[in-house]
Amino acid sequence: MFPITEAVAEEFQQTSPDTRVTVGISGTGGGFSKFCAGETHISNASRRISAGEVEVCGASGIEFIELPVAYDGISIVVNPQNDWVNELTVNDLKRIWEPSAQGNVMRWNQLNADWPEDEIHLFGPGVDSGTFDYFTDVIVGEEGASRGDFTSSEDDNVIVQGVSTDELALGFFGYAYYEENRDRLKLIPVDDETDSSGPVAPSPVTVRDGSYRPLSRPVFIYVSTAALDRPDVDAFIDFYLTQGASLVREVGYVPLNPDEYAMARQRVQGRVTGLQP
Repeated sequence: MFPITEAVAEEFQQTSPDTRVTVGISGTGGGFSKFCAGETHISNASRRISAGEVEVCGASGIEFIELPVAYDGISIVVNPQNDWVNELTVNDLKRIWEPSAQGNVMRWNQLNADWPEDEIHLFGPGVDSGTFDYFTDVIVGEEGASRGDFTSSEDDNVIVQGVSTDELALGFFGYAYYEENRDRLKLIPVDDETDSSGPVAPSPVTVRDGSYRPLSRPVFIYVSTAALDRPDVDAFIDFYLTQGASLVREVGYVPLNPDEYAMARQRVQGRVTGLQP
């Protein structure tokens, strides 16, 4: 979410030079901790707010409006020198990342006997990341459940650097970071094995239409209703939901359709708090 909001903030400040928008990185979970403590006005999120986080916000008197702003896909990537992996199934990914894989699934040939006996070197988002939460939920079957012996970072550029310089690496992060670094990475299509469609690679089309299953999802911003009483915050949110659509695509994410942005603006105008239906 950082690239979207950073781009929107930069453009907004050009039209409103007297307003300063500070955008930080902490992962979705870390962002919600600050937001529910009243330390921030807006929280970016690459997953929906959890029931526990809603409870914490409520205990702190923080009312919020949930606003989808884009679609994203989680990309599975390997090093371009990897000439043995051309597709993976959801079950393959589960075998690699589930907690019981630690100490047991350590080499490529444990997934496919035709693959090298070399170690798998894993890279992924940190545990405070919404991408980590979503990935473990839909791949492993339990949010936050994962082997622990992988190189993690809240900064996806660190993962890009790790995978792009290690022939034995495999990693995952948002599709936008693959698009930005596609000359340094090899994208792996994923087969969810629910029908005969076979493996699907993330793209603007497959992320928007949901055919990149189960690794496509909406991403959100959450805004405090108290903060919306400030004209500068209200103007920024309006800018985000109007001018922001073109910036979403520029930074590698997939825009919502116009009706979805209109519905989000209606939620703001009507101060419709809580989660979307």
